[in-house]
Amino acid sequence: MGCMKALQDIALSMLDLVAVREGGTVADALAIALRTAQHAESLGFKRYWLAEHHNMSGIASSATAVLVGHIAGGTQRIRVGSGGVMLPNHAPLVVAEAFGTLAELYPGRIDLGLGRAPGTDGLTMRALRRDRVETEEDFPRDVAELQRLLGPVQAGQRLIAMPGAGTNVPIWLLGSSLFSAQLAAERGLPYAFASHFAPRQLLQAVGLYRRLFKPSPTLDKPYVVVGVPLIAAPTDEEAQFLASSTYQRVLGILTGDRRRLQPPVPNYREQLHPQERAAIDDFLAAAVIGGPDTVHAGLSRLAELTEADEFMLVSDVFDPALRLRSLDVAAAALRRPEAVAA
Repeated sequence: MGCMKALQDIALSMLDLVAVREGGTVADALAIALRTAQHAESLGFKRYWLAEHHNMSGIASSATAVLVGHIAGGTQRIRVGSGGVMLPNHAPLVVAEAFGTLAELYPGRIDLGLGRAPGTDGLTMRALRRDRVETEEDFPRDVAELQRLLGPVQAGQRLIAMPGAGTNVPIWLLGSSLFSAQLAAERGLPYAFASHFAPRQLLQAVGLYRRLFKPSPTLDKPYVVVGVPLIAAPTDEEAQFLASSTYQRVLGILTGDRRRLQPPVPNYREQLHPQERAAIDDFLAAAVIGGPDTVHAGLSRLAELTEADEFMLVSDVFDPALRLRSLDVAAAALRRPEAVAA
């Protein structure tokens, strides 16, 4: 702590859940994701990640590696990856072959973000894993196996990912608790905290990661990405109106009533019970919602609190064109010349 960090030095990236909108189709959602990635690239965003979720009617990113290839194929420079692949659902060899293939198709542009949650419900988890029982030791072991499979082939190595071996696809650890922060620090890997949906342990996890970090051949110093729900518009009032789509989605997650992304509703928050508002606010504690000045202030505050190297934006705006505009406002906010104390 105690250093100065310029807000414009923080990289901007995006995490896309590929929301299926009310009245739209999966094909629409996939087309919107590609257009959004192309727009993010034009704004100078560093990376575009896609999240693995299953058995959810409003999310179309379950076949994450397939989507990574689609987005990478439709863009030129931006890094594309998983945010993340839920490793308990997959054999490491299958992941290494998929992302090794992507790395050969799009050299120097593929990221492999890994999570240890199932990303789904119990029924679907069993369908994905069959009869496999997950233990706490499995995730660190599977991460190590992936590192071996994507690294150079060693003398006497019998199991070789082809494609995959020697591609050295960057592995990121993702988490919403202290477990992955500690593992990322021990392995010297970059770390992304899922504060876009679980902000409560953000500062504790980032602090632990930095404190315990051990340099590795991958990384010589800690690298932190922070998830930021972001809804930006020309005015605070319009941003709050557009954010009602996100509020509806969050309330659905909290109550088990998951639906497709809903259109915005005027004065939505005011119609909610105080306990519902409080629950949404807790879920979205890291959110930045507002006009240009509010967005600049919100991102500055997050930079000061977290000293993040990168913000990973999640922007659930119902109208795809207004979602692109939201990214424009965020990019402009970061380009302002002010520095913030961190």
